[in-house]
Amino acid sequence: MGTKIHKVSIFLIAAILATLSLVSSVDDKCAACNAVAAELEIGLSNEKPRNHLDMRHRLDSKGQREGKVIDYRVSDLRVVELLDGLCDKMLDYALEKLDSGKRAWIKVKNWDNLRADKREARASSKDISSFCGRLLEETEDELAEWIKQGSIETGEVSKALCQDLSKHCSKTRGSSDIDDKEL
Repeated sequence: MGTKIHKVSIFLIAAILATLSLVSSVDDKCAACNAVAAELEIGLSNEKPRNHLDMRHRLDSKGQREGKVIDYRVSDLRVVELLDGLCDKMLDYALEKLDSGKRAWIKVKNWDNLRADKREARASSKDISSFCGRLLEETEDELAEWIKQGSIETGEVSKALCQDLSKHCSKTRGSSDIDDKEL
């Protein structure tokens, strides 16, 4: 019996430590949020104009098409296309120490050119990807509505996501916590 309690205690301690490491894996949540916002900004700026969505697939008794035509800009499809895969794209980001001594999230184009320890950089990319998942889980409904309403404009994603929705950044801190440099 004592062995079972000991095993359960060890399991509980391990679970608590794993949870704590996930919570604290991203030290500067504002900088990480700004990196996610920067990637979402890229998605918004790369959007191509789309036709309305024709949802008139059924015929009524007179042979007339029934349903709605939905403007793509306010559609759920647009939101899904913008947010789907966003956190996977964060695997291209790494935390790098800058010359100033600060650490910043950078988008890595070529991992071979990265100056930092590659294993540590890959671990940080997994951390920000996980952070992105939690961030979207917390803000997805409001963020989706803001996108559909057109409340988030190109250039204002960081403020909307990191200050207004998630509250990870205070009003006095801007998006200076991300580095637009790519490697």
